[in-house]
Amino acid sequence: MLQVPLLEPLLVPLLLVGLVAVALALVRVVGRPWLERTILETDTPSGKAFDAVLMLAIALSVLAVVLESDSLLRQRWAAAFLGLEWAFTLLFSLEYLLRLLLVAEPRRYATSFFGLVDLLAILPTYLGLLIGGGQLFLVVRVLRLLRVFRVLKLGAYLQEAELLWSALIAARRKITVFLLAMVTLVILIGAFMYVIEAGNDGFRSIPVAIYWACVTITTVGYGDVAPVTPLGRFMASVVMLIGYSIIAVPTGILSAEIGLSVLRPPQEDQTSPVVCGACLKGGHDPDARHCKFCGAEL
Repeated sequence: MLQVPLLEPLLVPLLLVGLVAVALALVRVVGRPWLERTILETDTPSGKAFDAVLMLAIALSVLAVVLESDSLLRQRWAAAFLGLEWAFTLLFSLEYLLRLLLVAEPRRYATSFFGLVDLLAILPTYLGLLIGGGQLFLVVRVLRLLRVFRVLKLGAYLQEAELLWSALIAARRKITVFLLAMVTLVILIGAFMYVIEAGNDGFRSIPVAIYWACVTITTVGYGDVAPVTPLGRFMASVVMLIGYSIIAVPTGILSAEIGLSVLRPPQEDQTSPVVCGACLKGGHDPDARHCKFCGAEL
């Protein structure tokens, strides 16, 4: 990752003060109502345009992070990557500050899922200025990898994400039971293989045998640990066949829940796209005047 040379830690508070000043100036000049319709709501023309521009910026920033990881590209286009990084960081910082200024309860937004994602998207770049020294550079590189959290910001602007999230929530118990059954099955298979192989070709302990069972039942098959006895190979064949049949289980559970959501009667899906300014949640009735989650006025 790139590091900004010869920058003093004092630059961070100066940048933050400047961004706060810009955010306050935008609220005063443009007007709070228009900014609320643009940034917090998704059903207005300005809100749709803002979401489209922000989605494009998120995608481009993640693409820049991915390309920057290549050493050849990083050496050739170091200045361009540095400029893009700071441009996206300042843009997302301004968006984060505006949301804090516009929402009714900034603390609730700051501690929400997407609020934390927004913070993680901009925090590593500023930490890169504060943490210096050759030995600490590796820590900065790890922190700056958190920029990939920007891709999670896309979920806030995709209506399909809410459908997928609802399906996951509805199927959480079934998926949990399936995962527990898989863990139990893998432990049993690993214990049986340890007894059958008795230390042959890497089966030196039950944890290693459990690792082999995980790799085999998921049809990955690294091949670093493999049975050599006839009974062990027969057991491995059975585990492989079980793995193919098990793959369809979570897919079927999630697909069924998504299908139920799609086939839900229309009157159950008639919700307003307006987002509450206090808790940032949607899904309200079309004629709602107050948020059904926190009670704030819409």
